[in-house]
Amino acid sequence: MRKIPFSPPDLSQAEIDEVIKVLKSGWITTGPETKLFESRIAERCHTEKAVCLSSQTSCAELTLRILGIGPGDEVIVPAYTYTATASIIYHVGAKPVMIDCKSGSFEMDYDKMEAAINHNTKVIIPVDLAGVVCDYDRIFEAVERKKSVFNPRNELQEKFGRVIVMADGAHAFGAQWHGKMCGEIADFTNFSFHAVKNMTTAEGGAAVHRSHDGIDEEDMYKQYMLLSLHGQTKDAYQKNKVASWEYDVVDTQYKCNMTDVLAAIGVAQLERYDKILDRRHQLIKLYNEEFKDLPVQVLNHCDENHRSSGHLYFVRFIGKDAEYRNKFYNMMADHGVMCNVHFKPLPLLSAYSKRGFKITDYPNAYNMHKNQLTLPMNSTLTDDEAWYVIETFKQCMKTLK
Repeated sequence: MRKIPFSPPDLSQAEIDEVIKVLKSGWITTGPETKLFESRIAERCHTEKAVCLSSQTSCAELTLRILGIGPGDEVIVPAYTYTATASIIYHVGAKPVMIDCKSGSFEMDYDKMEAAINHNTKVIIPVDLAGVVCDYDRIFEAVERKKSVFNPRNELQEKFGRVIVMADGAHAFGAQWHGKMCGEIADFTNFSFHAVKNMTTAEGGAAVHRSHDGIDEEDMYKQYMLLSLHGQTKDAYQKNKVASWEYDVVDTQYKCNMTDVLAAIGVAQLERYDKILDRRHQLIKLYNEEFKDLPVQVLNHCDENHRSSGHLYFVRFIGKDAEYRNKFYNMMADHGVMCNVHFKPLPLLSAYSKRGFKITDYPNAYNMHKNQLTLPMNSTLTDDEAWYVIETFKQCMKTLK
């Protein structure tokens, strides 16, 4: 029996060599390699700056804090996402407002999203699920239409003059939409470089934002640095470069910086990234072709208007329930093919149900979840292994009729 892992990292000698170089340099925490990685991320995303931190979650939370989001504010999120999208809202003391999926879609119901915008709404967090970029035309159309109810609480919010769109791009680094890169579409975008992502630094993430009138790029970058390094005005690398130890701590903040060791992996990954994405889309094309006549629904990963990052390959079993999906998952595992399920809608999780969220209020999200399965999709998958996944999938479908 074959063994097909779900999502091993795609690492080569290039990553090993880059890490060794950093280790030999004697500088392994935040320093020149992290700054290089940030510049490469910004270049890729067509943004002025990028900030690399310890995770997408830390990037997103610090963004909310820089925006001044706190008690009394509301932040709109989809019910169909991972907890990292919503937990940060509680961290800053604000209130999450969950929106159900549109029927038959993994994206938010944008009509319900627009209706939920009120004078307390400060941010919307769309999720580019599986690496497929959301309908930002519709999202920005909604926030522009509701500008009159926006109630800014600080100078930065006043500069936007409307609800701010902060994308959860954890899955979507490298995705394109209407000729733009993910990162230059939403007001702010936060990426994940966790070990299972299509570009990895083992652990890590990046925050980027598109330019906006009245926002000083260097000042914004410094705010992220302060928040991520205890509120200290000078980091260890800066103190090592100048003949002065003197610094100040201007606020009691966090410790969530990225190290040069991790950034080294990312620098090497970026050099290979186009090939990594191309390989994922080759596999998506193969899967799509082989599954086109089966009673399953798959995501649109590529057309004339967009190209996803190919992060996850979803299938939904049309007309089936959770019991069928779970049996299918177990049967695939019995044949050595490790699959996954993305995701449990938030109201199904104890952390949210005990806060009053009920899955019965989000029927479309539940219907999308109950028969969803994620197949192995990674750039280390060989053609032979991909065919084994396909053949096993088809055999399980015949067996479970």
